[in-house]
Amino acid sequence: MLKLRDSFFFLPIFCFCFVFFVDGSVHEYNGEKFVGKGNAFVVHGGSEGIYSSFADPYNVTATIGDSYIRFEKVTFRRPKEAANFSSKAIQAVVFEVEDRDTIGGSAYGGQRAVCCTADLAKLGVCLEGEVIYRPSTENPNWPKVFGISFNGDDEVATLRSRSIKITKTGMYNLYFIHCDVNLKDLTVEGKTIWKNPNGYLPGRMAPLMNFYGFMSLAFVILGIFWFSQYARFWREIFPLQNCITLVITLGMLEMALWYFDYAEFNESGIRPVGITMWAVSFGTIKRTVSWIIILMVSMGYGVVRPTLGGLTSKVIMLGATFFLASEVLEVVENVGAVSDLSGKARLFLVLPVAILDAFFILWIFTSLSATLNKLQARRMTVKLDIYRKFTNALAVAVIMSVGWICYELYFKLNDVYNEQWQNAWIIPAFWQVLSFSLLCVICVLWAPSQNSMRYAYSDEANEDFDKDDTTLTLIKPSSTTMKDFKTAAEARPVQGHNGASNGDLEEDKTE
Repeated sequence: MLKLRDSFFFLPIFCFCFVFFVDGSVHEYNGEKFVGKGNAFVVHGGSEGIYSSFADPYNVTATIGDSYIRFEKVTFRRPKEAANFSSKAIQAVVFEVEDRDTIGGSAYGGQRAVCCTADLAKLGVCLEGEVIYRPSTENPNWPKVFGISFNGDDEVATLRSRSIKITKTGMYNLYFIHCDVNLKDLTVEGKTIWKNPNGYLPGRMAPLMNFYGFMSLAFVILGIFWFSQYARFWREIFPLQNCITLVITLGMLEMALWYFDYAEFNESGIRPVGITMWAVSFGTIKRTVSWIIILMVSMGYGVVRPTLGGLTSKVIMLGATFFLASEVLEVVENVGAVSDLSGKARLFLVLPVAILDAFFILWIFTSLSATLNKLQARRMTVKLDIYRKFTNALAVAVIMSVGWICYELYFKLNDVYNEQWQNAWIIPAFWQVLSFSLLCVICVLWAPSQNSMRYAYSDEANEDFDKDDTTLTLIKPSSTTMKDFKTAAEARPVQGHNGASNGDLEEDKTE
């Protein structure tokens, strides 16, 4: 059980640096300044899930199949005006998250500190001015603590290059720490390389490469089915099916780009900005187009009404707003370094997207309700059956989404230190599977066929569908004279050839 008193020092640092490990397996330091935390000065060097080495754990050389953290040209720099004394040690501390309680200590049960104080030094448990740590109960060789100090008027101190071999699967953390209050404006430069047995892809992201590979295959299979039907019955295609074709194409491109993004990331250790940017953009366009298509279908576009009328500008405005908000969020989360993004800043970007999602859902179900009522009132049974199945699929998707959001919140609230990193990939994967499943349902409901046009809008349909209102009006019955009945009876045969009633009868016969 985690003891809050023993872990308070690292909790705010973990929260502040929660998204750091998304940067990639090559962590570069470009003049980061040390920040005061308690009685220590700290720079977060990285946090990644790493799987244990495949090779012999006693092999000290890094080979294919090994996992390691390698320090390359990690340099500490102090201002020239402060380079007039020999400093205390600047230490690198590497530990597995389960060993976080081995860092720091307190004298006589007092406030916990990371740097050794005079009282603790008197007890002989540490050296004053250095990081307090004790060996792990599971592995006496951990945590790894080593460092360097400035001598005389040196302005630069460089750590010796070294590799730390990982023999146990876990979430590993690196911090650069010093306890010298005289080292003002100290900065760190250089890089560390974090490697898993199968490549440089961070452990929590590694399963996503295979996942996007399978999703690419799934989209190819769906594409083969859809495009074959499209080519076979191209004369029967109506606008809605063209929109579905666009979504499938965007989905195929998005999944392929994400796979190549992770594959390149795994090979080089540096995330390719170009591929990532394209993957993010195609994904955002696909989600925006999908929302707009579902909204348009819910309004009856292409099926029971030829245009959206005055609602077109509103739909376009909502779609453009959603695209901009989603693009900004995805770019910040996936493209380039995001270590400067705090929790509040991320919330600021996520909130608009969540609100727009909720607005889409509300508008979709309101429109669906109106469309179903009109179809039922006009007895268009074929289209009514399709729309009922579509409504049920949407309802199931929304219920699953709400349930998954609750699980995601529970997961993150109970995994403050990312100890469940091996399962974290399931969260983004679920949303991809859910959206793909809904797309498959839509493809089945509106698949191209020789009877496709029976689901499309017809000029013979009742003109009530062309109105922008979303409610039905009950017509109050009025008294009718015998003359009116006679006139209506005479007019009915003529209307039967061109009116909406004949269109409904024709639709019923097709069943």
